[in-house]
Amino acid sequence: MTDSRTLFDFSTVIDRRNTASLKWDKYKGRDILPLWVADMDFKSPPAVLKALKDRVEHGIFGYAVTPQALIDITVSMLFEQYGWQVHPDWLIWLPGLVTGLNVTCRAVGNPGDDVMTAIPVYPPFLSAPIHFQRNVVTVPLEYCDEKWGFDFEKLEKAITPKTRLFMLCNPHNPVGRVFTRDELIQIAAICEKHDLIVCSDEIHCGMILDADKCHIPFAVLGKELQDRAITLMAPSKTYNIAGLGCSFAVISNADIRRRFVQAMAGIVPRVNVLANTAALAAYQDTSQWLKQLLNCLRDNRDRVFSAVSQMKGLSICHAEATYLSWIDARDSGLENPAVFFENAGVGLSDGAEFGSPGFLRLNFGCPGATLDKALRRMKSALMR
Repeated sequence: MTDSRTLFDFSTVIDRRNTASLKWDKYKGRDILPLWVADMDFKSPPAVLKALKDRVEHGIFGYAVTPQALIDITVSMLFEQYGWQVHPDWLIWLPGLVTGLNVTCRAVGNPGDDVMTAIPVYPPFLSAPIHFQRNVVTVPLEYCDEKWGFDFEKLEKAITPKTRLFMLCNPHNPVGRVFTRDELIQIAAICEKHDLIVCSDEIHCGMILDADKCHIPFAVLGKELQDRAITLMAPSKTYNIAGLGCSFAVISNADIRRRFVQAMAGIVPRVNVLANTAALAAYQDTSQWLKQLLNCLRDNRDRVFSAVSQMKGLSICHAEATYLSWIDARDSGLENPAVFFENAGVGLSDGAEFGSPGFLRLNFGCPGATLDKALRRMKSALMR
């Protein structure tokens, strides 16, 4: 076991240029700090790195099956953390959570049906339905009492006779909310009333930053709700192993599970051996690493909030979870805020991709030196 006194390094700036990094190669040859796509500029936990090294030294990388140990520890984790008794047969392993969103849209309903979600939201929520000839119905989240939440009346009014699926993001990307039990129960009541299947993206469930918040899986709200839920989870964001590709769906309803598996057939490959290895190691022995990571992220979040709150024309909401800040630039007078800050040397995600033009998403999962440099560039650009 890792010594609880061990200090992990979240301050060293690691050069990711010329490593075929999606995050950094977007601005190859330009002096732009990339704070956009959701991967972190920290090394993965030492236990994960060691497990991968040992597996590489084995030297054979054939087709893989999910290790029984990974199944067992996932089932145990879901019970210990959420009191959720998951049968191993309910787990479907996927080479990425976005794959799960797309498979869900293919498995639920038929071409021409409606898929509903609330915006702003992670862009694949908006693109996945279109790939399978579904209509995307969006309802804006409302900003009230300094936090984002659902307008349940508008949500229910947006449901049509063709609506088959509601796609939920909790914890929410990009606004950073951890939805309360009461909020989830209201969503559940609407979905029960209109007989909707719920796809709940819970990939950031391990990244709760506020001490008074806890993640509640949608499926634990009740047996009936569990049987209309497709829950998507992964170790990828929490342990910074997104590029390896290991996620899973939890589906208790046998008919929905059968349709989900059928929708994968011939398209979705097995999770590879290194991804399985990393996922198992991440769930086994990384608690102290994660504790220190979350402390680092809390500090980074607060630095971003403080700095952006003082920038003219920008406002920011408090992130309860994730390593993402959601910034409102609509009062800045900037025609294209993302391009403006890119020209100032900071690469941010354009809110238009999330269904909300005029907003920006900032990834603060990086060493403090990188973050501070980016914030100084943003401030200087606005002052000019």
